[in-house]
Amino acid sequence: MTEALLQIEGLTKRFGGVTASDGVDLAVQPGELHAVIGPNGAGKTTLIGQLTGEIAPDAGRVGFAGEDITTLAVHARSQRGLARSFQITSLFSDFTALDNVALAVQAHSGHSFHFWHDARSEAALRQPARETLARVGLAGREQILVSSMSHGEHRQLEIAMVLATRPRMLLLDEPMAGLGPEESVRMIALLRALKSELTILLVEHDMDAVFALADRISVMVYGRVIASGAPAEIRANAEVRKAYLGEQDGQ
Repeated sequence: MTEALLQIEGLTKRFGGVTASDGVDLAVQPGELHAVIGPNGAGKTTLIGQLTGEIAPDAGRVGFAGEDITTLAVHARSQRGLARSFQITSLFSDFTALDNVALAVQAHSGHSFHFWHDARSEAALRQPARETLARVGLAGREQILVSSMSHGEHRQLEIAMVLATRPRMLLLDEPMAGLGPEESVRMIALLRALKSELTILLVEHDMDAVFALADRISVMVYGRVIASGAPAEIRANAEVRKAYLGEQDGQ
């Protein structure tokens, strides 16, 4: 088997008496869309925080592209191609869509341009930003203020900002959260297109999206991964159905 792009071994994190990550082992192969599911409080967001470097684990190891990145800072992981979108969007609402993505291009490229000013005028920043907006389905919306965009467009824009960092792997935390039916369809189509280009770790509660998109699924309960496998295996797993899928199905 191809060497995993992301390799998690024994990752453990405790907050007081709560074990949010309990010896998590997980491997994501290059080109795979790997979904992580589980009930609220399962430790999914804590896991993502440890992968990005925002939360330091108490034990365990995170490997990315053959390198041990367990102790690397957030920006160092981003420079290596590991990029995250957030469950709650973090956008500059008084700027246009194009301004937001140009700032992301600027931040990643390390330009010596004056922050804000040149991101709003420098062609070397704005042309890649336009191309990235088109990539996520926002062509023609470049000059719209973020405050005037829909919630679904905010999600698309946030993914554009992540893509502007030229990642090797996306960490997506609840990209379907709060979307209406039409917006959900657009987001699933976008993620399906991106999975042909990038490796993706997807944390998501929307089971329709998960089973439509995932190559493999890992299920977390109380900080532990109780099962990993292809979607059909996860659907058929009795422990998973009892712990999580049954809850979703109302059983």
